Amino acid sequence: MATVNTRRKRRLRRTSTAVALLTASVTAALAASCTQHHGPADDGRGELKTPTPQHSAVRPVLAVKIDNAPAARPQTGLDAADIVYAEQVEGGLSRLMAVYATTLPQAVGPVRSARESDLELLRQFDNPTLAFSGAQHKLLPLIDQAPINPEPPTKATGAYFRGTGKPAPHNLYLRPASLMHSAPGPDALTTGFRYGAAPAGGRPATTRTIHYPAAGFTFTWSPGLHRYLVAMDGTPTVTADGKRVTPATVVVQHVKMHRSAFHDVLGNNTPYTETVGSGTASVLRDGRAYDVKWQRKTPTDGTDFTTKDGKPVNFAKGQVWVVLAAS
Repeated sequence: MATVNTRRKRRLRRTSTAVALLTASVTAALAASCTQHHGPADDGRGELKTPTPQHSAVRPVLAVKIDNAPAARPQTGLDAADIVYAEQVEGGLSRLMAVYATTLPQAVGPVRSARESDLELLRQFDNPTLAFSGAQHKLLPLIDQAPINPEPPTKATGAYFRGTGKPAPHNLYLRPASLMHSAPGPDALTTGFRYGAAPAGGRPATTRTIHYPAAGFTFTWSPGLHRYLVAMDGTPTVTADGKRVTPATVVVQHVKMHRSAFHDVLGNNTPYTETVGSGTASVLRDGRAYDVKWQRKTPTDGTDFTTKDGKPVNFAKGQVWVVLAAS
């Protein structure tokens, strides 16, 4: 199976950015002077946009914030994502970020609001497009400054529509083709994930459940499908057209979480999930579990998963779910 040469991708990305900065230094300086803000401190995470190299052959991925409240299920287009990130939000609930590179479904949703942690998570991609319903007004300046292409309904009005099967706010959907004419391809997935043969060792593990304070995810191995069956809050996860969501690899990534400067309308604090750093993780593939280490040195790097002796860990080819769990 093919693997992704992450170091080469990182060098190419850094080189392209350096060239763009040299040729557009005046423009960058003007942009920086026009985007200063006085909102909550962001610890350097909401960094200014850098020019995108016009000659780059790799087009950006599409990332969509997807509602995961019980009233939002079943979701649409979740099975077509290359990567699904599950993250904890206010009140111990969960929300999903689906990343599309190889396939663009006709519709995705329900679409919901962005969080501060998304900006750090998305910096591993080159100028990704982020589809989201909105954000707290104090967070909007950080989104505008981040090296992403934000596409909320206020900007891309024709790309969104309201469905009739669910009540608001759980009925906002995206037409991906309105934001990009075709899928960018697998080269846009600059996450550092490697695909190939399973590592040595591991232990049999046919099911795994991860609990948030007010949400839960269960992944059960299906030998017949050679995939994991997803269940959320004890209910099998299916799409709106009845398809089971079946990732080939599941990663339970243990991360640090702390209080952010933001909260919801009820006063619940929004947790900040740190995806830069290092820690432990469990990789589930082929009905086995592997205890591994993860490391992401800088926001522009992907995440390296290695065994205890430092060998890279391959994922199975297919959809990957990454559940970000408190360490």
